[in-house]
Amino acid sequence: MPPSAAQPLPDDATVPAGPEPAPVRQRDAERTRAEILDVATSEFADRGYAGARVDEIAAKTRTTKRMIYYYFGGKEQLYVAVLERAYSRIRSLEQQLDVEHLDPVQAVRELAGLTFDHHEAHPEFIRLVSIENIHRAEHIARSEALSGLANPALDVLGRILERGWDAGVFRDDVDALDVHQVISAYCIFRTANRHTWRALFGRDMLDPERREHQRRLLGDLVVAHLTAH
Repeated sequence: MPPSAAQPLPDDATVPAGPEPAPVRQRDAERTRAEILDVATSEFADRGYAGARVDEIAAKTRTTKRMIYYYFGGKEQLYVAVLERAYSRIRSLEQQLDVEHLDPVQAVRELAGLTFDHHEAHPEFIRLVSIENIHRAEHIARSEALSGLANPALDVLGRILERGWDAGVFRDDVDALDVHQVISAYCIFRTANRHTWRALFGRDMLDPERREHQRRLLGDLVVAHLTAH
């Protein structure tokens, strides 16, 4: 049985994994885990790894602190699970993008636009990335799941570039990681630096009226670089 809620646990405690309680159906367990991850994502993104409290996460879910440890093992494991889900979602979207029927120039625009849309819609992802960089990626480095997401991030882009090279429209002195860096840098900067940019320059980079201009600008920059000979 899961640990009793009567015994308090510190945030850095670890509860040994055990079999799923018999009365709890798998569907209910998956729903509970998803709810915990939703709340934990907000808490870690808003407060950072050190500032987030498992007590607060439990209070905002329909479960207990001890049950959270039962499912995830500890605060660090919960944080890693949050990172894994956040990165997996954007990688999944990239892999589902149907660009094989598009010419290489339009295809790379579509991929850049997908990243633009995702990062704008998920500012918590940007904050999690920033927080993990503050921690020098020590948690990502311990996750086998996250290390395995590196290649999928480049697979779709790599195929687009290969078609562009074969067609003679893309320069051949850049690789998929170069282009991924440019797209990520633009999209992350736009969201992560929104408030300081507005305070310094008086422009909100997430202003809906400038959204299409910003999105098109990203595509123009990437395509201009790839097609410059």
